Amino acid sequence: MTDLVPEGAVWIGSEHPFDLSEVYINFRRDLVLEKAPTKARFVLTADSRYKLWINGIYVGRGPARSWPDTMALDDLDIAPYLRAGPNHLALQVYSPGYSHFAYVHRAATGWIGWLDIDGEITVSDHHWHVQRDASYSAQVPRVSIYGTGVEQRDLRLASDWQTEAATDWAQARVVQPPHGPIWGDLVARDLPLLCETLAPLSDPWQTRLGPSPAATLDPHQDLRTAFTACPPASLPATLPAQHTAIWVFDLGHSQTCAAVCHIANAKSGDRLTVSYAEKLRDGEVLLPDPATYCRMRPTDATILRGGAQWVEPFTQRGARYVIFRLETRAAITPDIQFFARTQTYPLAERPLKPQATPRLEAVAQMCRRTILACLADGFVDSIWRESSQWLGDVVAEAFALAGISDDPRPLARAINMAAAGAAQDGILPSILPGDVPAYVVTDYNFSWIELLDLYANHPGVTDGPQMVARHRTTLEKLLTRLHQDVGRNGLIRAQQGRRLFLDWSQAPRGEPNLTYNTRYLHALQIAAKLTGSAQAATQASHLQSAIISRFFTQSWCETPDGPPACQLSLALLILTDTVTGDAATELAAQITARSLDLDDTAPPTKLVLASPFMHHYIFQALNHLGQTDQIQAIIAARWGRWAMAGEPTTWENWDITFPDGSACHGFSAHPLGWLNR
Repeated sequence: MTDLVPEGAVWIGSEHPFDLSEVYINFRRDLVLEKAPTKARFVLTADSRYKLWINGIYVGRGPARSWPDTMALDDLDIAPYLRAGPNHLALQVYSPGYSHFAYVHRAATGWIGWLDIDGEITVSDHHWHVQRDASYSAQVPRVSIYGTGVEQRDLRLASDWQTEAATDWAQARVVQPPHGPIWGDLVARDLPLLCETLAPLSDPWQTRLGPSPAATLDPHQDLRTAFTACPPASLPATLPAQHTAIWVFDLGHSQTCAAVCHIANAKSGDRLTVSYAEKLRDGEVLLPDPATYCRMRPTDATILRGGAQWVEPFTQRGARYVIFRLETRAAITPDIQFFARTQTYPLAERPLKPQATPRLEAVAQMCRRTILACLADGFVDSIWRESSQWLGDVVAEAFALAGISDDPRPLARAINMAAAGAAQDGILPSILPGDVPAYVVTDYNFSWIELLDLYANHPGVTDGPQMVARHRTTLEKLLTRLHQDVGRNGLIRAQQGRRLFLDWSQAPRGEPNLTYNTRYLHALQIAAKLTGSAQAATQASHLQSAIISRFFTQSWCETPDGPPACQLSLALLILTDTVTGDAATELAAQITARSLDLDDTAPPTKLVLASPFMHHYIFQALNHLGQTDQIQAIIAARWGRWAMAGEPTTWENWDITFPDGSACHGFSAHPLGWLNR
């Protein structure tokens, strides 16, 4: 799309090329219009994130997550924000200075764009003014191993730059032309712009009050300490000096949001902390412990200036519970109001089908709520700790979404982004977009082949064959690379330094592995069907013979002469027609019985239970045999437990008592697709 960029538009950035680490860069441009415009568009993208204000009014944020080689352009209607006379354009761009689970960093930051106001073009160039925002600290830890930095801000160092004249600002520095070594190309956004709503929060779920504990340099740990030190209590209108007041609000279910507040009577130097949590433990909000696996610390802190002010983080987080903590230095009557800025995908929905029982009706609503919450710029697995798109999880998420909508765009985006990020050897990225070698999961490549099949058969798709043809070269290169992992015994083994498969179940990971090989067989069979490839069909036949030869003696084993096959691998044996007839019916009975047994542990006397995610393959196998009643029975039993307990969204696993376990995970919402087929 580079040829559509107006002449003179370039990527611009800070005046200093090394403004990179946890940097917030403000850009200003003033325009004088003779009259209010009839039509006005602002087309732009940024690395990595931007927020836009016009005449002091917040317009929106973006762009969609992108690979640096194909940066997605937002196309904003800005006519409602412009007026005759002077107009103030204000853009803030944030870059953490490192890659994470939704962004690939290339040691540069900036933005490119152009305004079309009734045919008059204004481009990003050196006429824009720029200034690093001094109110944000660059010395901050990351929110988690998955994401960007926390925000620590001092509003005493901030100005109302969105409306004030940029009198002492520098000229923007040109970073590169529209097409260059840092950002390769510009493409049109392939998903609709998200909708944001700023809604007031009232009736807090809990309030706390007490003397402020001694502060440290870590606002998140300070919040954890204050939660223990300050007991639940009603809050007076006037807060005492040297005290902490805490407000906790329940959003009802996990959502992408920013915790916002307006304080009318702040004292200079007081600190306001906002934080996020997703679940309760023993009736109390569970504030994450950064010492655990995901290193979660979703807490932003702001030093207040005196008087009235808004406090809003730049970055949206994901949570069910939002927490505000105000630390006073002197007695204060804050006159404080709270809000949540939420974000939703504008989905054209079909109504849910009536379900056979109230229990299944509740499950369908729970799954619908989950998949809508996990839909932003494409799918995200869990808005709580990740807000990232894992390639393999899209299989279940796309199936769930197809149960309520014909919109194929999030599915298409996952397919296309995975192909665009393929490594030189053909292996696809596990996270879209992402530069995370530690999380290359080989069986997600099998998932990508399944996604092509899902797209080809999607109810809202008219270009299924074209999509397959477009990615045939990627598919053939991938299959060639995977075939290199097939040993002399005809079985596929793990790739060195890459994960075999990623799942929460207790399935054995020894090799050669039945689950891994049957998943590969399933992918080969799909590839042969999609492309008519005789080579893929032959490879599938040879692999199937090797599976029967090596994994079955008197019964199926997960490894040759090893532990018994798990529930998932038995389902894949059915799905791939490796086991047919009465033998398949018998395996299906074992699979169904294990799912209806609500023991979530893994005793050695029972089949290893598949995770909620992998039950999608359990249901595919049962559906392959026409056993749809068993699918509904399992959904009613296992997902029905959550729905009847009042859980608003589906969990990441059957047990999420571990500290960072997500209570809203998109891949567990796939029963929505089965209940609405």
